[in-house]
Amino acid sequence: MSSPTTDSDSQRAARADLETIYRAAVAAVDPARLVGRAMDGGCHGAEQVPDLVAGASRVLMLAVGKAAAAMAHEIERRIADKLADALAIIPRAATKQPALILKKGTAATAERALILKKLKRVRVLASSHPVPDESSEAAAHAACEMLHGAAADDLVIVALSGGASAMLTWPAEGIALADKIAVNQALLKAGASIRELNVVRRHLSAVKGGRLIRHCGGARVLGLILSDVPGNDLATIGSGLTAGDWSSFGDAVAVLKRRNVWGRAPESVRGYLERAVAGEADATVKTNDPILERVTNVIIGDGEVALEGAEQAAAALGYHPDRWIELRGEANDVGRAIAQRLCQITRERVCAMASGEPVVTVRGAGRGGRAQQSALAAAIELSEIGPGRRITALFAGTDGIDGPTDAAGAFASPATVADGDRAGVSAATALIRNDSYSFFKAAGGLFLTGPTGTNVSDIFLALVNY
Repeated sequence: MSSPTTDSDSQRAARADLETIYRAAVAAVDPARLVGRAMDGGCHGAEQVPDLVAGASRVLMLAVGKAAAAMAHEIERRIADKLADALAIIPRAATKQPALILKKGTAATAERALILKKLKRVRVLASSHPVPDESSEAAAHAACEMLHGAAADDLVIVALSGGASAMLTWPAEGIALADKIAVNQALLKAGASIRELNVVRRHLSAVKGGRLIRHCGGARVLGLILSDVPGNDLATIGSGLTAGDWSSFGDAVAVLKRRNVWGRAPESVRGYLERAVAGEADATVKTNDPILERVTNVIIGDGEVALEGAEQAAAALGYHPDRWIELRGEANDVGRAIAQRLCQITRERVCAMASGEPVVTVRGAGRGGRAQQSALAAAIELSEIGPGRRITALFAGTDGIDGPTDAAGAFASPATVADGDRAGVSAATALIRNDSYSFFKAAGGLFLTGPTGTNVSDIFLALVNY
């Protein structure tokens, strides 16, 4: 029988291996590398990209999202002589935390401050995330003003990554920014999926749902998209700035009613949507709109690409990679289901992994994010059905940010609940209060990386029978 010291050493080693595998996953979705591959025509759907760039007399570039700085830099590096105008809209946090806090050996060790200094022809604006504010609206106005300078023989490159919905916000006519924010926050607390959130967002926007294309002066549009959405629905990533919209104003109303937000929504929002359903507002760009004939959208990376990197790293460490299907649903349910499946594994040295985006229906006033909530639910289940098992799991966002916290996610094992008990915190109470951050901070399970400069879906990694 192993001693507590041996078990502790084993878990520390497992966490170190999980961190190595996580960082390999993040490195696999390095924005500059993926942009470069696409501009060389080297990824699926990018075969036309070299010709589009070569055939344009001028290029205008808009980069927006958590990976905007790196994407903009790679585009400028390759086609600086053609850039007529360019704008990168980056998270405000990126200006406060200039260095990527990543260890040596990953592909994403460049400092963000250095990237920003290297931008010569790209104007940089800082915007708010995850909650938009006046800077988000100013960024949207600046982007559209730039795009209005495009001509029919130009190429507009839109480099899009996670966080763009909040960072580029222009409410529809008659809706105050505060009202749009209130609706979005209510949907988040109600556990709305990213798909539902973006159905509503694009129908309350003047630029989303393909409307940004209408500001491009008839130019060809190339979307280079780093997807943070499971399934890569173009209308959902960044709320579909350059994509056709399959949903309707009626669908937006249905989401608000299904999530019990309609009755609490500001009058300006309800009134606008009611008029829109009656045909009194301009619709989003639909998937059969001829305007889309001049648009080429390329998914340059996603959660699956990150998992490919994780698989390679796990195998190099002597584990047997076992990729699971997409994670979806309530974080509590996801965490419990994962724990149950992990306890069924009998093979030695398995590294289970999956990507996805669970949701959290907020009922308490605590702190945390969907990854930490999933980890806490998994830990509670593991303590009940897998005591003594050699299982260590990591739930984390690839952007290094889980909810409104400074943690990327958290580790979970059959011993996590006991760790909390020794620290004087209750796992069950924290789960009910949506206070996973406080629990893991006390119990010693937080996973801290700092912003990674990229963003695809969350990933789950677990080592079993190590």
